[in-house]
Amino acid sequence: MVVGDVTTGTDLLIIGAGPAGYVAAIRAGQLDLDVTLVEKDAYGGTCLNYGCIPSKALITATDIAHEAGTAEAMGIHADPAIDLAGMVEWKDGVVDQLTSGVEKLCKANQVTLLEGTATFVDEHTVRVSHSGEGQGSETLEFENAIVATGSRPIEIPNFEYGDEPVLNSKQALALDAVPDSMVIVGAGYIGMELAGVFAKLGTDVTVIEMLDSILPGYDDDLRRPVKQRANDLGIEFEFGYTASEWHDRDDGDGIQVIANPAADDSDDERLELEAEKVLVAVGRQPVSDTLALEDAGIETNDRGIIETDSRARTSVEHIFAAGDVAGEPMLAHKSSMEGKVAAEVIAGEPSAIDHQAMPAVVFTDPEIATVGMTESAAEDDGFETVVGMFPFRASGRALTTGDTDGFVKIVAEESDGYVLGASIVGPEASELIAELGLAVELGATLEDVASTVHAHPTLSESVMEAAENALGHAIHTLNR
Repeated sequence: MVVGDVTTGTDLLIIGAGPAGYVAAIRAGQLDLDVTLVEKDAYGGTCLNYGCIPSKALITATDIAHEAGTAEAMGIHADPAIDLAGMVEWKDGVVDQLTSGVEKLCKANQVTLLEGTATFVDEHTVRVSHSGEGQGSETLEFENAIVATGSRPIEIPNFEYGDEPVLNSKQALALDAVPDSMVIVGAGYIGMELAGVFAKLGTDVTVIEMLDSILPGYDDDLRRPVKQRANDLGIEFEFGYTASEWHDRDDGDGIQVIANPAADDSDDERLELEAEKVLVAVGRQPVSDTLALEDAGIETNDRGIIETDSRARTSVEHIFAAGDVAGEPMLAHKSSMEGKVAAEVIAGEPSAIDHQAMPAVVFTDPEIATVGMTESAAEDDGFETVVGMFPFRASGRALTTGDTDGFVKIVAEESDGYVLGASIVGPEASELIAELGLAVELGATLEDVASTVHAHPTLSESVMEAAENALGHAIHTLNR
């Protein structure tokens, strides 16, 4: 049966049910708005289905196997057998539990869910095309709208994701067998996280990066332990190269990836790397080209980003944008915060976006986490700074885990001790950064952090000791 094109109305239309869209929908429902949420693929978006959650599930699983197989110093001798298909099945179960939970929460908050693809007709109307033969379309009129369509992996020339040996991150996370070898194009956070996963599964991994180091944008002292651990895992790096093409090997056994020097004036010769798979992880781009935004009077910049103000508004006052489609940083927690702000502003609440205490995490081995200002950024802004550090090798709890690489670094204003930012590389950095994010958000001082009693033995004591080090009275490390 073909469904005819009918017209319905809603107070708030949200396009995209990822971390920005579904959070906005739930918050708007709590604020008694009539909400319609349109999603063309899967509730939870890329993060829950193909990104944050499945990748961290596989990182955890491979870490367990790797740690069990390398724990001779603790008196543990094991040779774990890896069943990647079983691991992926477990990962998919985690994803299904979370995505079904999102759908239930939306319904419990009176959100109307529509499956389909939305395109703007004008600034108060969208057309929703339903997937499936004969499913037709419908027209929705709205008072306000939030665009939360997220981002997609960037595709590079000659490496189309439809070609079987060429993978994006979503496809890599769905493999049911461990590749013998893999070339990864890009040493950013996605490339480095997945390089660690496959290296621990036993894959021979080579990473191609056009720049001269891993994880562009992070300080050298944070990158150094990650690079060393990658070397220990046998991951090889080719810096200063760009992947240009690939082809099947003449003997039919795998593929050959060709990489050219990134610098035009380089004397380096091109690389010819053999592998079973090639994973392209050179970044993500906003999904803004499928919406007919121009019909609503909305323009994007040259990167396809919808520009917004501090209240998530676009250039059209009643249309908002949140999440990856609204630009960097492309982080799920940033997306959720922006979704909440947009919903609250639409409901008449005095809400605004503040990125000052926005944490960023890389789930490499070891993890990296940052919040607020770095030392150099603070000094560039005119602050006179004081810095405190505490190495995990001096942490009793870190020693009991066998994971002592890295440190906690805290940056504060010298005159009054206000915490400006922090960086952590090491075990559980993703969890430890929350305390320092709260310190930045509340305007806490070094004395506040240092005088807060931390349980012993815990990794969190390292945060306290870093603050004490900045004050000149750390107990378990030499003071500066």
